[in-house]
Amino acid sequence: MTAGLRGSEAAGQCFLFEDCLPERLVALGLRDVERVVTHGNQTVMLSLSRRVLRIHRGYAFAPDGVLKAVVRFLNPRVPRALRRAAEREFLEFPVQAYAPSAPRPRRPESARPGDVRLLHRLEVLHRELNERHFGGLLPEIPIRLSSRMKRRLGELSVDGRTGKAAEIALSRRHIARHPWAEVEHTMLHEMVHQWQAENGFPVDHRGRFRRKAREVGVLAQARRLVRGPATA
Repeated sequence: MTAGLRGSEAAGQCFLFEDCLPERLVALGLRDVERVVTHGNQTVMLSLSRRVLRIHRGYAFAPDGVLKAVVRFLNPRVPRALRRAAEREFLEFPVQAYAPSAPRPRRPESARPGDVRLLHRLEVLHRELNERHFGGLLPEIPIRLSSRMKRRLGELSVDGRTGKAAEIALSRRHIARHPWAEVEHTMLHEMVHQWQAENGFPVDHRGRFRRKAREVGVLAQARRLVRGPATA
């Protein structure tokens, strides 16, 4: 959606929350912006270039306090510390819960010899870690092996409609080249993300994730260059 900023003349003419977002931002103090463009990209929640503000459509459902944080962040006259605090505040708002991204089609990977045995081992690992660290409360979800991951060790996919965890994917290279203890660590990292999703929290690496990660004993990041000789 693209909208010009027409001030109060458009008040009362919004039929969708998204349509009202530009006027709400202006009413809360947004200045020096000519257009507001909404999008569904979760990589960059908002950006301002050439007086055009691009912002995730999920913020149309945010309360005024969150939108005030957006306005503070975009104001170059606000001190840096306050702008950073404002950024933390609006990033905490769960845009995905209100405006989920459309799922991207993914071509399925071909099965390989040994996949059935390996996937069974990973499913058993998930159950063991679930009992040990989450009281057995996390539901069982599909586990997938990925040949496409070169830097990431694993990832959690979330159902855009329900916000619940959909599957855990683990890098084939990671499993083949690193000790099993590292694979366990990666699985537990993704299970912390699963815990976030199942409890309705944003799936991210921010404060709530870091606290839970420390509780279960994993690092806050799950990235490394996956290359080198295989580990026996």
